[in-house]
Amino acid sequence: MEFTLCVANASHYSWAETICTMMEEAAKIRGTGIAKRAPEYIQKKMAEGKAVIAFQNEKVIGFCYIENWEGEKYVANSGLIVHPDFRNSGLARAIKKAIFDLSKQKYPNAKLFGITTSMAVMKINSDLGYRPVTFSELTQDETFWKGCQSCRNHDILQRTERKMCLCTGMVCDLSKISQAQTEINKKRAWDSFKTFMQERKLRLQKKANLFHFNHQKK
Repeated sequence: MEFTLCVANASHYSWAETICTMMEEAAKIRGTGIAKRAPEYIQKKMAEGKAVIAFQNEKVIGFCYIENWEGEKYVANSGLIVHPDFRNSGLARAIKKAIFDLSKQKYPNAKLFGITTSMAVMKINSDLGYRPVTFSELTQDETFWKGCQSCRNHDILQRTERKMCLCTGMVCDLSKISQAQTEINKKRAWDSFKTFMQERKLRLQKKANLFHFNHQKK
C-alpha cells in the first residue's frame, strides 16, 4: 500500500477532529488507553511541528505526536494511531520511525520513552533502540501520569503505587543511539526484551498469588 508521510503543520488543522475520533475508537478496541486529547491539543502539536501525519488519497490514515516532560529531559512519542484498513501494512512502523527521527532532531539529548501494551509496538521500539525498564526510570512528571486516568486499567496503576501496570515501560537514550541499528543488534535487543517480559510475567504472577494469599487470610 502506498501512503504519504510528513511532519504535520497548521495546514492540517482540519484533520484534528478526525484524529481524535480515531484515537478514541482505537482505545475502545484495545481495551487500554490512548490518553484522550482534544482537537485543540492536536492542533497545538501540529503548529509546533511535533507531529507526523500519514495520508492516502487525501485521507488521513495515521498520526503520532511528541510530548516533552521535565523540560527536555524526557520526551515521548504519543497517540500512535493507524486506520484499521492499514494495519499490518508497514504504516505503523513507518510512522514510528518518522516520529523517532523527528524526536532525535528536536531533542538530541533527551530520553525517549513510552508505555504500551502492544507487542507489535514493543518490537518496533526494540528495533529502534529502546530497552524495557521499570516505571521508576520514566518521567515522574505528574502531568504525564494524569494522562493515564482515562485508561480503564488506571486502578491497577493506583493499587501498585505507580510501580507497574499492564503497560510495559521502554526507554531510548537519544544521545547514545547510533544512526542505524544493525540486524544483529536488533535481534540481540529483541531476545533480551523477550527474556525481560518472561521474567516480568513471573514476577506479576508471584505478586498476584501473594495478594490472593493475603486476601484469604483477612
